[in-house]
Amino acid sequence: MSSDFEGYEQDFAVLTAEITNKIARVPRLPPDEKKQVVANVEKQLEEAKELLEQMDLEVREIPPQSRGMYSNRMRSYKQEMGKLETDFKRSRIAYSDEVRNELLGDDGNSSENQRAHLLDNTERLERSSRRLEAGYQIAVETEQIGQEMLENLSHDREKIQRARERLRETDANLGKSSRVLTGMLRRIIQNRILIVLLAVVLVITILTAITFSVRRH
Repeated sequence: MSSDFEGYEQDFAVLTAEITNKIARVPRLPPDEKKQVVANVEKQLEEAKELLEQMDLEVREIPPQSRGMYSNRMRSYKQEMGKLETDFKRSRIAYSDEVRNELLGDDGNSSENQRAHLLDNTERLERSSRRLEAGYQIAVETEQIGQEMLENLSHDREKIQRARERLRETDANLGKSSRVLTGMLRRIIQNRILIVLLAVVLVITILTAITFSVRRH
C-alpha cells in the first residue's frame, strides 16, 4: 500500500514542478499563449488536488503506528498546494494587469514590473528545483526500502525452509523410533509367551515325575 502512496507522491512532485514552471512563464508570454497556459495550469491544479485526495485516502489505510511520517508529508504537500494556488492567483492578476495595460497603451513602471516578475520567476524555479530534488530523494529512499524488504523476505524464506527441513528430519526420526519401539514390544511379548510355555512344560514335567515316583512306591 505504501508503494501506491509513494507513486502518487512522485507524480505530485513532477506535476507541481511543471505547474511552478508554467506559472513563472505566464507574465512573459504573448496574450494568446498566456490564455492557453493559464487554462492548462488550472487543469493541472485540479489534477494535483486529485492526487492529494488519493494520497490522503492511502494514508488513512496505513496502520496508526506507521501513519505519522506520511501524515507529516501530507501536511507539507497541502501547504505547497496552497502556495501554488496563491502564486497562480498572483500570476493571473499580473496577467490581467498586463492585458489591460496593453489595451490602454500604459507602459508605466514597466521596468519595475519586469524586475519583480524576474525575481518571482527565479524564486518559483528554485522551488521547482527543490521539489524535483525531493522527488528524486523519495524515489531513492523508496528503492532502498524495497531492497531491504526483499532481503528480509529472502532471509525469512530461508529460515522457514530450514525449519521445514528440521520438521521433516524430526518426523523421520520419530518414525524410526516408533518402528524400533514396536519391534522391541513384539520381542518382549514373544519372550514372555516363551517363558510361560516353558513354565507350563516344566510344571507338567515335575508333576509327571512325581506321579511316577508315587506309583512305584
